[in-house]
Amino acid sequence: MAEFIPPGTRWFALPSPFPMKRGGALHGARLAYETWGRLDAAGGNAILILTGMSPDAHAASHADNPAPGWWEWMVGPGKPIDTRRWFVICVNALGSCKGSTGPASIDPATGAPYRLGFPALSIEDGADAAAALVRGLGIAQLACVVGNSMGGMSTLALLARHPGIARSHINICGAARALPFSIAIRSLQREAIRRDPEWRDGDYEAAGTYPENGMRMARKLGVITYRSALEWDGRFGRVRLDAERRDDEDPFGLEFEVERYLEAHARRFVHAFDPNSYLYLSRSMDWFDLGEAHGGDTAAGLAALTGVRQALVIGVRTDILFPIQQQEEIAAGLRQAGCETRFLAMPSPQGHDAFLVDEARFAPAMAGFLGALPCSARDPGKVA
Repeated sequence: MAEFIPPGTRWFALPSPFPMKRGGALHGARLAYETWGRLDAAGGNAILILTGMSPDAHAASHADNPAPGWWEWMVGPGKPIDTRRWFVICVNALGSCKGSTGPASIDPATGAPYRLGFPALSIEDGADAAAALVRGLGIAQLACVVGNSMGGMSTLALLARHPGIARSHINICGAARALPFSIAIRSLQREAIRRDPEWRDGDYEAAGTYPENGMRMARKLGVITYRSALEWDGRFGRVRLDAERRDDEDPFGLEFEVERYLEAHARRFVHAFDPNSYLYLSRSMDWFDLGEAHGGDTAAGLAALTGVRQALVIGVRTDILFPIQQQEEIAAGLRQAGCETRFLAMPSPQGHDAFLVDEARFAPAMAGFLGALPCSARDPGKVA
């Protein structure tokens, strides 16, 4: 399966060998990223964005790639993450198939894709790779690190493993550990892929096959948890498909509009993401627990993040995948660490994905927090 790399992507060569938390190492690995704005002379105005599981590094349009990014309304001149003031870096997660080294990449030792030969991947590995990129760009300290969904986990790992790397932090729909419900959903998604006969123990490309049905089911399960029952009801109700869009020869075929939506969404995704990368990244979230180094005490893990001065933690009341008590836990832990922390509970009906679509609520919150931040330790916080 070829990697899916957007135009304008840059690459950073990771230290080689690059050790992995659970054993093994990567050789000749790289991290894909994109940037917006200009780094100031002091290197103090940098903001790092760590993404959820499936996005690439193309958060917003720019001269090298004018296509809209996945967070187009958030990043750019005059937008909440204002690139007239900030130098913004968005990283494609280590283990992904969208430019960074992952299971779909070529293993230099064999000349073939890693597939299941890729080392066990943890959230911490992605955090260490992001830290290497920041240092490699000559940035001593980030003004802010922003993480949403899986990226919220990654930012906490980054702050824990690299104290002092950022002066402030925005955690959106993130978590300090995986909960049983989320683990159960992701386990079913992985099983759907692995039970597809065309997965072939990860060797589908060599066999000229592809686990399409497994990927479809995995994506449908994911999309159901990314949104809320409130939105499903308001958006689709019990609307049935028109007769011409139903397959009357299949007695259990698509009948409701919500089924058609899930099917169309899944089919768009199936060949746009590598199945093995999906498995590795999904499992990395299940493994993550910030309290692991503190005897399983998550609160102690959060309280140890003493290098951050200010934080904004945002949760969504209708989020069932990363429920709001997880963001409340993060906010409480950061306060215990001595960080000036603001917590916002958004009433968005869109569930976990609200940060991608609820511009009316998220844009003012982000703009307000970032607008008050200094560009450096000495800057009073005025827009240049």
